Amino acid sequence: MVGTMAERSTFADDAMQYAPQLYSAALRMTRNPSDAEDLVQETYLKAYRSFASYEEGTNLRAWLFRILTNTFINTYRAKQRRPVETDLDDVEDLYMYRRIGALQTASRSAEDQMLDLFTDDEVKASLEELPENFRLPVLLADVEGFSYKEIAEMLDIPIGTVMSRLHRGRKAMQKRLFDYAQARGLAGHTTPSTHA
Repeated sequence: MVGTMAERSTFADDAMQYAPQLYSAALRMTRNPSDAEDLVQETYLKAYRSFASYEEGTNLRAWLFRILTNTFINTYRAKQRRPVETDLDDVEDLYMYRRIGALQTASRSAEDQMLDLFTDDEVKASLEELPENFRLPVLLADVEGFSYKEIAEMLDIPIGTVMSRLHRGRKAMQKRLFDYAQARGLAGHTTPSTHA
């Protein structure tokens, strides 16, 4: 019995190191600080209760994020009464890649270089403006670094759906970031006014 208590406190210590990351993700999911705090508390409560089902050696961070994501989907999405599926079809034809030449190959490093052009607030805002079913995969993949397989498990959707939503979510973010760039004059050379 003492062994279990010691394991449980080690587990709690290990789990608590992820609190800032979980809070940051929760804030992007709920877009509300008090809801984000509640969501993280609920996540830890569930994790603590499910301690017995946690397998030693599995990825603790991924396990906690899975609980966080499921709790958000089951609790907060229901509260918000938002339509579950929002379509981003209208962004399919907004191809920012063609406007910023460096991105035509769309390599990861080119995306990283492009993101350097924007402030954290602009990147955050472009992520938070995504409809939820696109926001979660982008958040889990690009901000938290989870694999497609892990995200598919967390969201309980096929890997193909994860890839499709990531692709479309990233495109929508890039369109938004391109708008910011134009507003700040970073991409001014693409506007007709320069030919005057």
